[in-house]
This record gives sequence, C-alpha cells and structure tokens, in this order.
Amino acid sequence: MPSTLLLVHGGLADDMDADRFWTRPGITGGLRRDGRTVLVPDRLREPPDWSAEAAHLASFLPGQPVVVVAGSNGCSAAVRLALDFPRQVDRLLLAWPATAGDAAVDARAASVPRALLGGETLRGVADADLATLALPVGVLPSVPDNPFHQRRTVDALLRLVPGCTELPGCPEPPRPGFESHVDDLLASIAGFAGR
Repeated sequence: MPSTLLLVHGGLADDMDADRFWTRPGITGGLRRDGRTVLVPDRLREPPDWSAEAAHLASFLPGQPVVVVAGSNGCSAAVRLALDFPRQVDRLLLAWPATAGDAAVDARAASVPRALLGGETLRGVADADLATLALPVGVLPSVPDNPFHQRRTVDALLRLVPGCTELPGCPEPPRPGFESHVDDLLASIAGFAGR
C-alpha cells in the first residue's frame, strides 16, 4: 500500500498556501490519482519560530509514519518536523530548498521575524542538526536555480545529510513554466516515496 504523503508548502509570512502551491498546479490531484493518501495542510501564517511550524504540522499526522514532501521555505518546517517528531516521519523530500544566509535574499523578507530567517544551510536549522537526520532524505533542486533557491543550498544538503540523494530538478510551483514538469515531478515523488 502506498505511503501517506504530507505536503508542506513554501512561502514565508506571505499569502502562499497549500492550494496555490500544491493543488492548483496539479500535484495533489496527480498523487491522489496514483492511489496515495495526501495530507495538504496550510502552514501557520505568522509562526514565532520553526518549532511552532513543526508542532502545527504534527497535529495533522495520522497514527503511522508519513513521507514528507516539502517545498521552498517549507523545507525548514519539514526538517524541524523530522527532528522534533522523528517517529512520525519515514522519509523526507526537500524540493527547491530555500537558501539561507544570503543578505540580499533576507533583505527582501524584512517583515519576517528574525527567528525565521536565521540558520545555516536551511533557515531555522543548524547544519549540525542536518547531519543527525537518520532517515532517507532526497533533495530536488530548482532548475534553473534562482536567488531564492540556489544550487549551493542543494550541494550543502548533499554534503551534510547522511545518505542524501539528489532527484531530477525542475522549476518550483507556482512559477511560470512549472506546468510542463508536473508529470516528471509526480514520478520523482512516487519513486522516492516507494510503492
């Protein structure tokens, strides 16, 4: 039986939600057509920190471990979920991980609480914590990369996370051009999650 998937959308203190990030681009429906149970909650709008995000996401989890698929800044929430609730996360796919520690990028998020911007490779997570992840982790780069989703972030995750594997990249939703990559993304998610 296919694993239950928890989709964690991107965005950071903005108007992004699960519908706009996962459902309208066709990802949620495609995974459900594949016979998967898909949980698609909205993240907190104004969280005080990433641990609050993780606790919020944990409230949606069923009794068995899930495969977490996170996009952009949702990768920080998903890693925090895997660290804070390790028995509830079976696998972790970090798609288009948002780049931390870039002054130009952080300046565009001036209204975001400082606790959400701090971090090393990923916002809200120390690199030493990334090195302790003891579950299968995949990373899917943004292709082409952009200031918010830089290749250096993917390379650092591949170095830091034990056994981390890279999946074929694509543009992130809801960016223009993503629609031609939906089927490839669905195949990558299915392959990573297992049948």
